Amino acid sequence: MSVNEIITDTETRMQHAVDAMTHDFASYRTGRATPQVLDRVHVEYYGTETPITQIANVSIPEPRQLLIQPYEKHMTPVIEKAIMKSDLGINPVNDGSGIRLTFPAMTEDRRKDMVKQCHARTEQCKVSIRNVRREANDAVRALEKKKEITEDDVKGNETKIQKLTDTFTAKCEEIGKKKEAELLTV
Repeated sequence: MSVNEIITDTETRMQHAVDAMTHDFASYRTGRATPQVLDRVHVEYYGTETPITQIANVSIPEPRQLLIQPYEKHMTPVIEKAIMKSDLGINPVNDGSGIRLTFPAMTEDRRKDMVKQCHARTEQCKVSIRNVRREANDAVRALEKKKEITEDDVKGNETKIQKLTDTFTAKCEEIGKKKEAELLTV
């Protein structure tokens, strides 16, 4: 593996860590209704575990309410049971044409818990980025041991890797602060 491949791979893996954190944040329940909270809820659909969003239309008729309209009417009770079994903490209401999920306003304690989860997930992302940095630096040093690059090249590439680390760590912090502000907004 060449130095350029190591740098490119490092950048890609760091971006994946940030993307995973962003995806996780989308499923965090705030005071507003978002279809992403259903991403982790799956139902049995013709023998396959399928996300609700793939077998139903999910809309937001009100700021704190989701309306789930299955493409096939016989799936309504199945979706309802899956939501009850999930960790959403919301009771679905079947109104005949679909399922309504009404999100209660978040309490102050729940907001604080969510902010703690947000901080923990942000820190987890930064740890992942630092692990990628360590592995990249080890790969660059391995090239030096093989006499494929010089010591000056190692220092220069470690500097590039550190700049990538700083950039992606800052992205993690920025995304974490935005999510925290969203969670604290009443």
